[in-house]
Amino acid sequence: MGAQGEAIRSVGFIGLGIMGHSMAGHLIDAGFDLHVYNRSRGKAEPLLARGAAWHESPADLARVCDAVITIVGYPVDVRQVYLGDAGLIANAREGTLLIDMTTSNPSLARLIAETAAARGVDTLDAPVSGGDVGAREGTLAIMAGGEEEAFARALPLFQAMGRVIRRLGPAGAGQHTKMVNQIVIAGTIMGVTEGMAYARRCGLDPEAVLAVIGTGAAAGSQLSKLGPRMAAEDFAPGFYIHHFIKDMGIALEEAAAMGLDLPALALSKSRYDELSGLGYGADGTQALLRLYEDDPGA
Repeated sequence: MGAQGEAIRSVGFIGLGIMGHSMAGHLIDAGFDLHVYNRSRGKAEPLLARGAAWHESPADLARVCDAVITIVGYPVDVRQVYLGDAGLIANAREGTLLIDMTTSNPSLARLIAETAAARGVDTLDAPVSGGDVGAREGTLAIMAGGEEEAFARALPLFQAMGRVIRRLGPAGAGQHTKMVNQIVIAGTIMGVTEGMAYARRCGLDPEAVLAVIGTGAAAGSQLSKLGPRMAAEDFAPGFYIHHFIKDMGIALEEAAAMGLDLPALALSKSRYDELSGLGYGADGTQALLRLYEDDPGA
């Protein structure tokens, strides 16, 4: 197996963090033969106990898989995993499908696609939205860029992990769509945060407020997911602040290159930069509420 157009049986998965671990587990549930690599083996142990095979490097994993999925931290990590003599592209068999689900640079997605095509390897950039809950429940939104044939081959994998799945265009289109997503939620999270700060400051019961406004025009995913966490002062990460800062930085760079000014996004990033500077970069995005406390550094 592994030739172009043939069904995928063996799937490699690289990156077993908050989201990747759950996503990989859904592939086991769907009947795929799972192969895994992670910088720390401990995060892979629950999947190994369920039958996944461990590999010591991305190169070793690439040699035996029909498809490989990656969801790592930063564009520099994507570049390291995919490019160079020890990367996925150099070691994958002809016809292998490589799918990067990291939120990364559209330009890097295009470079990976071009480099892989020269070796007879297919690629997709397919970042996701839905956070830890979407990953756990298999309801992620998956936005893909790449060739139609590659997307068709990947669809059974995507259907195991997500609910809304779309190909948006050629290589890089998935990453551009994820930038749109992050631009929208950056402003939305700020709105939720300031609303919750206002409710707390004027003495309202935040949970009661959420129960009311969550049924009206303010209703939405960020309000329903992050509002209760803010009310409970639960700042555990569903999506890390330092990863969100990375995403907003990419979006601002892309916008600047197109001559587009996005002041709301710039303001949101500045607030998160401030929060990260106080030592909260590993908190969830709902921890923006800390900046509205009397002593946010406490």
